[in-house]
Amino acid sequence: MVLRGYYGRGFQVAETEAGTVLGADWRAWQESWDRQQEWYMPDREERFRVMLDMVEALVGPEPRVLDLACGTGSITDRLLRRFPKATSTGVDLDPALLTIARGSFEGDDRVTFLTADLGDPDWVAQLPHDSYDVVLTATALHWLRSGPLAALYGQIAGLVRDDGVFMNADHMIDLDTPRINAAERAHRHAQMDRAKAAGALDWSDWWALAAKDPVLAEPTARRYEIYGEHADGEMPSVRWHAETLRTAGFGEARSVWASPSDTLLLAVK
Repeated sequence: MVLRGYYGRGFQVAETEAGTVLGADWRAWQESWDRQQEWYMPDREERFRVMLDMVEALVGPEPRVLDLACGTGSITDRLLRRFPKATSTGVDLDPALLTIARGSFEGDDRVTFLTADLGDPDWVAQLPHDSYDVVLTATALHWLRSGPLAALYGQIAGLVRDDGVFMNADHMIDLDTPRINAAERAHRHAQMDRAKAAGALDWSDWWALAAKDPVLAEPTARRYEIYGEHADGEMPSVRWHAETLRTAGFGEARSVWASPSDTLLLAVK
């Protein structure tokens, strides 16, 4: 197969004996997703690094991981590059992001992806394992309101083995600090505006590209049927997350990393 060129940002044209074949360039889509997410979270890679540091510190370099609300597989990608003997089960409901994830890891028997709705009480029954060393998630659970999230934390506690770990990296807002929150948000959005003027893609721009892609157009249409533009979730405080996780059955829970707008919260069973 001889690569002839690219269509848009994530679609490649290849020439074979049978003629011209179109196929998605999954690495290009992964990188495009990363850049779009970094527009919102410039410290994203540092957050992933600390997450994997804590995995190694608490359960070692060969963990069985549940990548919760995995999206394109950003966590799994970094996990396997750092820990080649790790295994990962990725779970998500978004058909477009799962299409990229499955394409990116096709043929890698360390990885399994499942389509599941975390709001469905029976989603756990679809998992290939009864327990995991680690459950990881990033920039996803703020799509849930606090009631369903507390219920999900109870299910996660049932999946994590004794001495195992759960980590959630996400927006967690302390409503007791309104002036700090307002100043941080204004400063961050000014930086985002400058990056956007220089050509950065935001959420809507990225999905508009996906909707035009010959491979991703159909799953993108389906994801909008499921979610709309964005789900109506919540961003409770670090204290709420830690207390809720301890109530769910974790012995310890606290922040292990924070930026002005994001927190990585770790809980140990």
